Amino acid sequence: MSDASRSEAVDGAADSATDLRAEQASAVVLDEPEVYAVTLAPHRSLTQRGFLIVMVSIGLVSFVSGLAFLAVGAWPIFGFFGLDVLIIYFAFRANFRSAGAREYIRVTPSVVEVRRVPVKGRARTIRLNPFWTRIWREDDEDHGTLDVALVSGRETVPVGRFLGPEQKGALADDLSAALRAVKRGVTRSTF
Repeated sequence: MSDASRSEAVDGAADSATDLRAEQASAVVLDEPEVYAVTLAPHRSLTQRGFLIVMVSIGLVSFVSGLAFLAVGAWPIFGFFGLDVLIIYFAFRANFRSAGAREYIRVTPSVVEVRRVPVKGRARTIRLNPFWTRIWREDDEDHGTLDVALVSGRETVPVGRFLGPEQKGALADDLSAALRAVKRGVTRSTF
């Protein structure tokens, strides 16, 4: 066996051992009662049907305006109107694609788990001890809650960044209540 293949075999074994430990840790967490669990997703007010209506409207307005410039003899302007519609279309598509991101927050008696699933890339899970975790929030008198984070020691984990001020405030209140319940002690019942 060459050194390169031996190194790959060791790396593969280390990766599978790490994956096994992660699966065992998540299995332990799943057996516990959930004090709080929430799935956060970016809000999109425009449906697919609404998107179609907006794009057809913009296309018609641009086409009619372009025809007016074409009739006057300014034919290059007609192409720029089409380019504007294309740019708006790609901007909306990127907006819809980013709506696929998710953030899962779970609080159990032994762990606070924040799992982020981006649109592209790998999901990332952060686990904190609920007894050492506290809520940090930035409130503004005029605008409401601007920022919410879980703080444990030196680690700060921002949560709900894509939420509005009212939703951030509700999230901070719910997380605070869940952490207080864990710190008071959660009744565990086994059958």
